[in-house]
Amino acid sequence: MNSIKAKKMETIKRYFKGAKSGYFLFGPRGTGKTTWLKLNCKDGLIIDLLDPGVYRRYKARPERLREVIEGNPDKKIVIIDEIQKAPELLDSVHALMEEKQELQFILTGSSARKIKQRGVDLLGGRALVRSLHPFMASELRNKFDLREALRTGLIPLVVSAKNAEDTLNAYITLYMKEEIQIEGLVRNIGNFARFLEAISFSHGAVLNTSNVARECEVERKTVQGYIDVIYDLLMAYSLPVFTKRAKRAVIQHPKFYFFDTGVYRTLRPSGPLDRPAEIEGPALEGLVAQHIRAWIDYSHSSCKLYYWRTKAGTEVDFIIYGKEGFWAIEVKNTQRIRKNDLRPLKTFHQDYPECNPIFVYRGNEKLSIENILCVPCETFLKSIKPNQILS
Repeated sequence: MNSIKAKKMETIKRYFKGAKSGYFLFGPRGTGKTTWLKLNCKDGLIIDLLDPGVYRRYKARPERLREVIEGNPDKKIVIIDEIQKAPELLDSVHALMEEKQELQFILTGSSARKIKQRGVDLLGGRALVRSLHPFMASELRNKFDLREALRTGLIPLVVSAKNAEDTLNAYITLYMKEEIQIEGLVRNIGNFARFLEAISFSHGAVLNTSNVARECEVERKTVQGYIDVIYDLLMAYSLPVFTKRAKRAVIQHPKFYFFDTGVYRTLRPSGPLDRPAEIEGPALEGLVAQHIRAWIDYSHSSCKLYYWRTKAGTEVDFIIYGKEGFWAIEVKNTQRIRKNDLRPLKTFHQDYPECNPIFVYRGNEKLSIENILCVPCETFLKSIKPNQILS
């Protein structure tokens, strides 16, 4: 990524807040984990496993960690960047956390694959888990441009680049080369590249693994393995169906999203036969989803994100449910509100009168129609801030 030219940009204050005790900091590459730590933990001892020389030394002798820490007794914060590169260091970290309780360990990772089980279980709950997301609109303030966000996303590395599209292409190539090919996660990188294209059509949709396998001409079992890989690399996630006190028959399959709209737009093939709405609609939906996920994580909320779809086909894009509140959110890439657009929210609200229904659209007016709050998308995204009620 060093070859990518960045435009001059003032430091943008992030909503993310660390913890006083040790913690894992997860987030896809380019979301600003290292930058945040350098700004907020300036006196920390940083061990950067992306540096080839550093990686080789610790991979060969994990016990070197103890030697370095004992050689720097003035350092009270120890940061191990990209811990998944050398998960065997977790044994040493665990021992040191027990012995030197005055130390704070911050372990960053852009992949949960190698440490999801071993790391969290090994540290016995002593290390919290935190996540860093792409920028939120309210972090960017007046620099937020909805059209640009829908086109190139909000990954900090991309937002700060001179050429966002070139950076996105390089970003995906980097993931495929360094995280997938070098790590040997897949046998056939060509099949995997076709899979990424095929599954891009599932962004914002119910995931049908068999259809994806058919499109990329790969066995279903292999495709399921590929899906697990991109989940573990934090490139994508799924939303479960909301089923609490269900009064109607609902489907059981999850919906699929890439973690950032720009990644989706880069992977999604397009041509003369594609209608803009086929691409813009899922992009808008995904942009709202990534904001809600960030809001939940940065608020340390008990809320969970779902979607709702009945077997009859009535669907609400997002259901947020937890002790902090209950919201139903429908997202439409339209400038006009039609009665049919509000019908799914009305149906859900009939079944769950406790919820707060919100309709997010591309118009300019904030309205209340039949107890449904209708909010322009840019207004809604800019209003999302940690520890503040959605409205």
